[in-house]
Amino acid sequence: MDTAKQLRDKIAAGEVQSVDAVQAVFDRIEKIEPNIGAYLSLCKEQALEKAKQVDAKIASGESVGALAGVPVGVKDNMCTDFVATTCGSKMLEKFNAPYNAHVVEKLRAADAVIVGKCNLDEFAMGSSTENSALKQTVNPWDTTRVPGGSSGGSAAAVAAGLCSVSLGSDTGGSIRQPASFCGVVGLKPTYGRVSRYGLVAYGSSLDQIGPLARNVTDAALTLNVIAGHDERDSTSISEADAPLKDYLTDLESPIEGLKIAVVPALNDAADAAVRAATQAALEIYQSLGAEIIEIEMPHFDYAISTYYVIATAEASGNLARYDGVHYGHRSPDAENYVEVYSKSRSEAFGTEVKRRIMLGTYALSSGYYDAYYLKALKVRNLIRQDFTNAFKQADCLMLPVSPTTAFKIGEKTDDPLQMYLADVYTIAVNLAGVPGISVPCGFDEKNLPIGLQIVSEPFSEDKLLRIARMYEKETDWHTKKPPL
Repeated sequence: MDTAKQLRDKIAAGEVQSVDAVQAVFDRIEKIEPNIGAYLSLCKEQALEKAKQVDAKIASGESVGALAGVPVGVKDNMCTDFVATTCGSKMLEKFNAPYNAHVVEKLRAADAVIVGKCNLDEFAMGSSTENSALKQTVNPWDTTRVPGGSSGGSAAAVAAGLCSVSLGSDTGGSIRQPASFCGVVGLKPTYGRVSRYGLVAYGSSLDQIGPLARNVTDAALTLNVIAGHDERDSTSISEADAPLKDYLTDLESPIEGLKIAVVPALNDAADAAVRAATQAALEIYQSLGAEIIEIEMPHFDYAISTYYVIATAEASGNLARYDGVHYGHRSPDAENYVEVYSKSRSEAFGTEVKRRIMLGTYALSSGYYDAYYLKALKVRNLIRQDFTNAFKQADCLMLPVSPTTAFKIGEKTDDPLQMYLADVYTIAVNLAGVPGISVPCGFDEKNLPIGLQIVSEPFSEDKLLRIARMYEKETDWHTKKPPL
């Protein structure tokens, strides 16, 4: 199957009809999707109509967008006015948004063809997509295993060839970890680089939208489309403060004199196969002339604790709006206002969402705010400073994405703390607001994919993508396909 850029180029040149390419994807979805469960909803009628419009523009000689005719999946926590936005929850199972998220507008303006909304952990809370209230998504490499989360549907759809690229959201690793588990590329941009307008909020100071793709080039192409300032999002960075770049322009140019920082103690905590794949990747960079330097990040160990105070506190506030009154599920058994509120939330929220709301409410409560939330904010600043110091010494930081490869479905559901530890390597990146990418770097003895995580300073996505591409050109891990 062609990559997104290859397909776009063929469609733009008139070598392939967009309608045929999109129909081929839906034919594949019909055949494979029942065994994968990547999508919560499909938009076949709208998608084929959009493909016809793209073909008509090309036939008439009109210019077309950067993703013209390319089939794209969108995580189902991004608002769409043409199909339900459920967040994988019974709370919003029948919610139809009255507007499109900024990234959806950008995709449509770029002539992308949205084929469906991808499954996720409920309200993006989870690391395995097992917390979805609506469907179980499996890993295309081994259907007894999880695809990662919370963007598990987005990653599985790309890995299984059910779309060319997809969008996910990353609050504590929710793009990079499923990308690693499913053997695809996943990019979390700098906080503020991509507008969050229309993204259903989990942790507002942590959430960031980014692409999942088959290779680094497709990730760069998609970032070109979705990045940029949006006045509707107060956290969106202005282009005067962080100018936009064409992330494809210098993508094939290696970074001269590349310095890579590693934290040996962090790598040692991973499984043997993950450690070996990470070390092998570093050796390839060394063969290309890169210098490896060892550093310390003294506050990295506090990242999980800090994250689960801040993220749950923000979730407690963000999810308070789902009260059975304004929109979302309303209990049919409520007899008064208090019961409308309590029963609606009890019936519609899943176990993990309830757990995080309670944790966050506790951390924000009188008498505990200073002890937990305020202290977590202070530690967050220390973690951010660790990254600042690292980037004074090196161009990037390299470390595993996850301490393990994809685990069995049900393996960690009874032990939330073990599930939280699946994000031990990714969470600090969100706390610091810096960009990170996962690129395939090998397989374990069970033929399960392993990802290499590369992190760089804020708003350096162009450099980050070039560093990732340096490695990708020397290996063929990204070309491997699951045995479907």
